[in-house]
Amino acid sequence: MKQPCVYLLASGRNGTLYIGVSSDLVKRISEHRNGVVAGFTKSYAVHRLVYFELHATMETAITREKQLKKWNRAWKVRLIEQSNPQWRDLYEDIH
Repeated sequence: MKQPCVYLLASGRNGTLYIGVSSDLVKRISEHRNGVVAGFTKSYAVHRLVYFELHATMETAITREKQLKKWNRAWKVRLIEQSNPQWRDLYEDIH
């Protein structure tokens, strides 16, 4: 799936959240899951893909990522639960 997107990872239901942007969602989530890159998601075991949205350009994806990062936690949880109320790992759907 090579297309600009914004994604949210969680450590579990209502757990620690991480927001990222990528042009290759499958590859990037695989990197998070396998701990390829040291950082926040590796340190806090934030590997469950719970939300993503596709964008036409990288510019719009980055703009949306910045917007979501400014949101409070309740808004982010509501966004996730609108399309993924069980906080299911969506990685299998895109892989």
